[in-house]
Formats: sequence, C-alpha cells, structure tokens
Amino acid sequence: MKKILIIRFSSIGDIVLTTPVVRCIRQSLPGVEIHYLTRKSFRSIMDNNPLIDKVHAYDKSLSEVIPELKKENFDFIVDLHNNLRSFRVKMMLRRRSATFPKLNFKKWILVNFKRDTMPSVHIVDRYFKAVEPLGVSNDGQGLDYFILVKDRVDPKADFGFPIEGYVGLVVGAAHFTKRIPLQKLVQICENLNFPVVALGGPEDVAIGEALEKQFPGKVHNACGKYNLHQSACIVKQARHIITADTGLMHIAAAFSKPITVIWGNTVPELGMYPYLAEGEWQSLEVEGLNCRPCSKIGFRKCPKGHFKCMLDQDVGLVKIG
Repeated sequence: MKKILIIRFSSIGDIVLTTPVVRCIRQSLPGVEIHYLTRKSFRSIMDNNPLIDKVHAYDKSLSEVIPELKKENFDFIVDLHNNLRSFRVKMMLRRRSATFPKLNFKKWILVNFKRDTMPSVHIVDRYFKAVEPLGVSNDGQGLDYFILVKDRVDPKADFGFPIEGYVGLVVGAAHFTKRIPLQKLVQICENLNFPVVALGGPEDVAIGEALEKQFPGKVHNACGKYNLHQSACIVKQARHIITADTGLMHIAAAFSKPITVIWGNTVPELGMYPYLAEGEWQSLEVEGLNCRPCSKIGFRKCPKGHFKCMLDQDVGLVKIG
C-alpha cells in the first residue's frame, strides 16, 4: 500500500473527528503516503496536520480537483463522508475503497419518531470500519489538533487583563438551534467565579460585546478577532470549555479539556459527543421534550417556535472544577 486518499468534505468538527483515522493509518502502514480531500474552506485544518502528505481541496465543484486526483494513482480510498459527492469521486477514480456505516435511516428514525435505535458507538469508532480492510485499528488516543507557531495566542498579553484559569465560553454555532441564547450566556457568566473568554466568529461579535459590556473586567470578547487555529489555541489554554454542539467542542476534546456541553436541538445519542481519550465531560439537556431531537444538524429557528431545548436549560448546573 503506497498511497491512500481520505475523503471528508466538511465541517470543522467532523473533520477533527477523522484525525484518529489519519494517525492510525500512519502508525499501522509505515511509508504510506496519505492524501486528504476536503472543501477549500476547511483545508487549513488538515494543512496543519503533519501526518498528512497532501491536501486536495475544491471550492464550488469537484471538477476542480478530479483531474489532479486522477494523476495521483491512489491505491485505496477511505470514504469518511459517505454521500453522493464522495461516491462520485470513487467512481471517477475507480480505485479500491471502503466507507463507514453512516446510519442515516437510524438517525431519521430518532429525529422523526424519537425512537432511539442508534448503537452506543461514537462516530469515530464507526469511521474505523472504513480502514478495517487495511488492517488499521483505533489506538484509543483520541483526537488530534495541530496549531502552528504563528497561530499561538498569549492570553495575558492579548486579552489586556490578567487571566489565570479562564473559562472558554463558546457563544457561536453553525445553526441557531444549537446556539446558547444570550440570556443563558448571561446567567452562566453571573454564576462563574472565573474570568471568561467569549469565543465565536465574526457573526457573534455583537453577543460577545454585550457580554463584555455587562461584565467588564470579567468577560473578554474574542469573537471575530481570531482565526480558527488561534481560537483553538485559546481553547487549549482554558481551564474549562462551556459550549453547545459545535466544532470547538471537538477541538476542546482534542486537547482533553474539561467540557460542559449544553445540548439544544441535537442529542448525544446521535454519536457526536466529545470524544475524549482521557478526562470527563458534563452533559446538560432539557429532559422530557418530545420535540428533541428535531434535527441531526440544526435549523435557523426553532420549528416549534418555543426553543425550550435551550431556554429551559438550568445553567446553574454547570460544574467547573
């Protein structure tokens, strides 16, 4: 086996969850050349990974990369996306391949009928089904995330006030129904006896500013000020991470941070909870809501209009060691 292509198009958390597969291929198959195919907007995650020899990325169409992929003459394709686009890549390259059980029907049953037939198996462990034909198994060492020197952040210097043992509070999420509402973020900050760094993207700046204004000297707004790797560096240095079901949740798991996950429309039974090699995480859910989970991904607004899965959260239960 000389050259392997791994496919995972998106998104941040899902790509981070593939890193154990990359590492274990490298350990099990010395000398193998590992390539990774993803979307252009996510390629920096794997560009930083020293275990990968080459990253291929496309912007709008797979036709942008198919010619270069054909030239590589891969020996095997590890499909960790398992959709029509990855199927198209495999058909165009015509190489031996394997994928993982995506369990879409079981997820559909859980979302639409609230009947849990999902196996108690994390998606990372299901990913390893795709490399069983290569004799690769999970080493149990958890997730990887690599930060380059240029993206390192000094919290004391960058935040402008002394921080010892700060808590990272993730205020953003890709979908509204996964986000912790502002009033709950305020309650969390009120209850904490530690400095807080609000983490999010440019779209979360207003929320971060509101928290910083309400808690001067206690909350620092980092939203929109740092790239993904810099935010990951802030996560790495935090004493604890409080988050919804987000990509930064998985990055925190890669650093074995203590994590509190506040679940909105999604549920851990979908198999995407923090994957920790060591350490513990806390799960907060509103029990008894017959509308959860309403989606395996998320919505722009609550389909029921009440958003009880977040608004009824008892954030007083957040435990910081």
